[in-house]
Amino acid sequence: MEFAGVYHRTSEQMCYPLNERELVINLRTGYDVKRVFLHYGDPFEAGILGGKEQWTGQREEICFKKRLRHQLWWTTTLVPRYKRCKYFFELWTEQELWYYFEDGFLTEEQRKLEGRMLQCFTKPWMNPADINETPAWVNETIWYQIFPDRFCRGKGSPEDRSLSPWREGEVTREERFGGNLNGIREKLPYLHSLGISGIYLNPIMQAESNHKYDTEDYTKVDADFGTEEELASLVREAHSLGIRIMLDAVFNHCGRSFAPWKDVLEKGRASEYADWFMVQDWEHIRDRGSTRDGRFYSFAFSDGMPKLNTNCEAVIRFFTSLCEDWIRKFDIDGIRFDVGDEVSHHFLKRLRRSLKEKKAELYLLGEIWHDAGPWLLGDEYDAVMNYPLMSGIHDFFLDRELKKEDFEYMVNRCYTMYMQQSNNVIFNLLDSHDTMRLMSRVQNPDIFYQQLAVLFTMPGSPCIYYGTEIALEGGYDPDCRRCMPWESLESPENREKLSAMKALIAMRKGEAACRSPHFHFPGEYEQERMVEYIKLDQEGRELEVLLNCSSGPIGIREGGEILFSRGLQGDSLLANGSLIRRKRSG
Repeated sequence: MEFAGVYHRTSEQMCYPLNERELVINLRTGYDVKRVFLHYGDPFEAGILGGKEQWTGQREEICFKKRLRHQLWWTTTLVPRYKRCKYFFELWTEQELWYYFEDGFLTEEQRKLEGRMLQCFTKPWMNPADINETPAWVNETIWYQIFPDRFCRGKGSPEDRSLSPWREGEVTREERFGGNLNGIREKLPYLHSLGISGIYLNPIMQAESNHKYDTEDYTKVDADFGTEEELASLVREAHSLGIRIMLDAVFNHCGRSFAPWKDVLEKGRASEYADWFMVQDWEHIRDRGSTRDGRFYSFAFSDGMPKLNTNCEAVIRFFTSLCEDWIRKFDIDGIRFDVGDEVSHHFLKRLRRSLKEKKAELYLLGEIWHDAGPWLLGDEYDAVMNYPLMSGIHDFFLDRELKKEDFEYMVNRCYTMYMQQSNNVIFNLLDSHDTMRLMSRVQNPDIFYQQLAVLFTMPGSPCIYYGTEIALEGGYDPDCRRCMPWESLESPENREKLSAMKALIAMRKGEAACRSPHFHFPGEYEQERMVEYIKLDQEGRELEVLLNCSSGPIGIREGGEILFSRGLQGDSLLANGSLIRRKRSG
């Protein structure tokens, strides 16, 4: 047996309570393992630990598994009677039998050796306080990300000659176009008709730039966008339409005009805010601290924004109070944390406890582009932005050498990284203000909709970037932040695109299988780049997703009711075609 391929531990996403009743147990093995059985039971069913009684447990086969590139991921769910569990694994290859315990592998003879003290895996107790709880409403939400300056300028906004005229096409980094909160409020009926149920706003607090990630005053809505009253009105009216609001929190760094930073530049170590920042060179900070030279203090980006010390008690209290005010004043529903992997764990644990006490269903989302396991244990973020899924989808369509199995491995990797609670509310996206826009990246409308078909059928919570509903183009930052082309929205071409997006959103909202965490890859088609997967709801109803990623048409087997299609001609799915349908029962 390939012993190096076998791995399990009683923590993180490998053994965890799904809720107060159910315990999820996962095991990773090599492909040489053909069958797995779990021996489990209450640790005390044969008496107290250390007693003479022999613990045996109940034997049950683990039938569900996911294929990774070089390994298998076996999963089962138990209901421990007393909320505690002791267990070990029985592993069968074609020719061998091994038992896997906490301290290693045993043969049948070794396991039964009289007097052996077997080191079983043990979940001592499913403590309710340790269960990872995430807000259920997020799984049913269709997010729409808005970069405020470029979305819509409200009617009657004051004239400002410093603004660039609203236009279609490329934009520059420094331009301001005057999009504001009232403009967003005016477009709520449009978003509602599209099927949107959540808005993620890029930063709106006072800052010097048009992107507002260089915060100057965290306590004030930027005058470029409006007032506190207008923000409150936006949230209130959005709520009346069933649309939630998530604000962007920039707590890793601040702008160079942030008052505490300016005080530090003036007074150096003598400043009462000296501990607020991660300063590297106090000797030169007065001379060089206000420049873009990052040698003299830590920074988040290349333009030298001062890095905040989120271990500092005063900083923790400041931002905790700020977020509490956002909840109290505006009744927001979520907070997205910029550069979420550089904010301290200590800070996030404190902040989560405080905010969840104020609003238990508040959604806490971290911007993390890599494996975010340490932040998703139930005491920091609820979820993260699923950039691994975005990049995996992109690479599969880019690299024509990859086969459908590679797509399967990629998806399974993304959904075995975290607990199911986080997977249920993970923030899935295909583009954002930080990336090239989807249409410009794929440069093919059929592939554009293939990737959207994946987005709307994956577990988690899908987000579209403003303008994606009409395949708005845009290169890397700043070009991905173009103005929303409202004047051309009603063109025949854009109306057709809007219709397609509405169909995908309606399907996502109407089909429980789309939102379900349960899926598998049946492999019924022989073609190497014919992606096929089945989504299942809680009642076992099936949704079939077919994506022809090859260069020619593929014949399609008979199926059920078509919910979305592109490139379907009779019983043939053309190259780059998409088909989503309910499978017939029986």
